[in-house]
Amino acid sequence: MRRLAILTVTIIIMMTIGCASYYRVTDPATGKDYYATTLERKGGSVTFKDVNTNETVTLPSSEVLEISKDQFKAKVGTK
Repeated sequence: MRRLAILTVTIIIMMTIGCASYYRVTDPATGKDYYATTLERKGGSVTFKDVNTNETVTLPSSEVLEISKDQFKAKVGTK
């Protein structure tokens, strides 16, 4: 029974990792791009953790674009 529970949890984790989303979030006021794997929209603002700085960012106005894993990897850690 315990093995089944561990197997189930492992499969769920693997499926979650395989279905990751990648975002480029642009601040239209500054033109700065941020990169994130998750984001939360509240009203007109968006909050996310920038992967390059590991800081939580909240923008009242933004342009959010879902990008490919390859595009994301090319930009992460380059700044």
